[in-house]
Amino acid sequence: MTKRLILTRHAKSSWDDPVMSDHDRPLNDRGRAAAVDLGAWLASRGYLPDAVLCSDAVRTRETWEGIAPAFAAPPEIILKSALYHAGAVVMLAVLRHATGDTVMMIGHNPGIADFAERLVAQPPAHALFRRYPTGATLVASFEVATWQEVDFGMGAARDFIIPREINA
Repeated sequence: MTKRLILTRHAKSSWDDPVMSDHDRPLNDRGRAAAVDLGAWLASRGYLPDAVLCSDAVRTRETWEGIAPAFAAPPEIILKSALYHAGAVVMLAVLRHATGDTVMMIGHNPGIADFAERLVAQPPAHALFRRYPTGATLVASFEVATWQEVDFGMGAARDFIIPREINA
């Protein structure tokens, strides 16, 4: 059986308010547009999540809010405070409790870049993969029956995109 992970870093966030907490920063206009583009890209390729595991930060939730309308029946978002600035080990632990065949996880750097790199046996041939810029999205597959079986190095990278490439 195959499981699929859609691993997305939040879209571009706003730094307009210097006293706002990092957790509460929203997306900027470019980030909101990028989230919509990501949703269209995912839907056009048939990458439809059964579940969405998302950091509880404002910018990750808003990223999902931009992506979700691209799907006819988007799943409900499952907010996970543990994903806020989580490292790769924590992200893997959260993923192992996932349900569904296709799971989307939305998080933050630097943890998400490390997680993506450690998950796949062979990284995608993309110059920005290791940097994992805002909105970067990896689609990886795992030949496992349950998410509990997933471990580092088991994933096969199927696709990778950054928002500015979608409409280029």
